Amino acid sequence: MTITRRKIMQGAAAAVLLASAFAQPALAAVDVAGVKFAETANVGGQELKLNGAGVRTKVVFKVYALGFYLQEQKSTVQDVLNAAGPRRIQIVSMRDLTSDDFGAAFMAGLNANTSADERTKYLPQTKVFGEMFGAIPGLKKGDVLIVDWLPGVGTQCMLNGKKIGEVVPELGFYNAIMKIWIGDKPVDSSLKPKLLGSEQK
Repeated sequence: MTITRRKIMQGAAAAVLLASAFAQPALAAVDVAGVKFAETANVGGQELKLNGAGVRTKVVFKVYALGFYLQEQKSTVQDVLNAAGPRRIQIVSMRDLTSDDFGAAFMAGLNANTSADERTKYLPQTKVFGEMFGAIPGLKKGDVLIVDWLPGVGTQCMLNGKKIGEVVPELGFYNAIMKIWIGDKPVDSSLKPKLLGSEQK
């Protein structure tokens, strides 16, 4: 094989490899009112799937976009709360929110969807979250707040990729957080079915 022919063959092979690289499908994302949610997320070394996502609105204002990630698709509240393995709640702020406003909304949703006994039981964990809200100035438009459940570790929060607050150990408290959006009295009734995957995103 001549040098010229060898170079042509090498060039053709390189072109095929380059075309193959560009042909690889990009990671899919779900668009929720302009906010992108990846179809999968790695939490605690395990790949989770986007169970559902939607927008929390108040009056006519878009407050934040929110998605639930689980190991397997779940379509009922009880199945979500019973889901095994790690979980993720991802919140993307769609407007500036003060720490006080976000904390007050969190507490209102928590209180509306838990019993008096549960509120007493989870008071220490609730205080930890209150301290976390107090330690941050608030959420700016585009900020990403992640609340992960890691079996054997607990509930862990991250703001824009940085860990915030203390780890909270009980799964029951994480379920209480999830019920803010999928409980009997969700903060936004139109968001609940989207998180359960029963409505088109």
